[in-house]
Amino acid sequence: MKISVIVRQVPHQESVLKISKDETWIDEENLVFITNESDSYALEEGLLLKESQGGEVVVCTLGPERAGQVLKDALAKGADRAIFLRDDSFDRLDSQGMARAFAAALKDEQFDLILLGLQTDDIGNAQLGPILAEELDLPHATLVVGTEMLGRRVKVKQEQEGGWFQHIEMDLPALLTIQSGINKPRYASLRGIMAMKKKEIRDLTAADLGLNTSDLTPDQVLVRLYVPPKIKDTAFLEGAPDEIVAQLVEKLTNEAKVL
Repeated sequence: MKISVIVRQVPHQESVLKISKDETWIDEENLVFITNESDSYALEEGLLLKESQGGEVVVCTLGPERAGQVLKDALAKGADRAIFLRDDSFDRLDSQGMARAFAAALKDEQFDLILLGLQTDDIGNAQLGPILAEELDLPHATLVVGTEMLGRRVKVKQEQEGGWFQHIEMDLPALLTIQSGINKPRYASLRGIMAMKKKEIRDLTAADLGLNTSDLTPDQVLVRLYVPPKIKDTAFLEGAPDEIVAQLVEKLTNEAKVL
């Protein structure tokens, strides 16, 4: 079985976040970066499937030079090789652009399964998995909390609202987004760390993938990132009930702008 696991790098949960001077993102200068939590669970699930089914696990990430550390960590835990999408044109991609980049890198590999975390701890929009599945024309399932291989099919357990679960089966190849808690991620062993140094990390640029500027132009742009100002303004509404209701509707419409 050939499995790809997408792992991404995010700021450590205990990092002190400061907004950058241009107010379009956070100041990354003094941050500590780690592997995204749910991607760690996706990697462990991929490694468990390889151990039970045979085959290989190929990890892939996208980002600046520092993002290569998540690939090294994954290789030390048991992944077989890595693909590093590294190019200045990959900076500040939205989910669509990121999915196009990953799709271009993975489409010719003919993976049986593509795994990634449900969402990243920084943006948290959970869009990458479904969009990537669409780009690759693959069946997909999200919020996966259990997997079982049935020959050339995979049976997954999906978490639903209200404590419910759903079981579905899909033909391979397929894409799954993994929920945190599906397993217990392993630590890298000393042997794994030493073996990691001999494993392949393949660097790919936008040109290598045949992508141009129009392919990566964001459809969504973060215009401004800021901390909401702390204000306190209390208004007392007086009069008959009908008058109070009219005043309240007026304030909610024109001042609070929630109606």
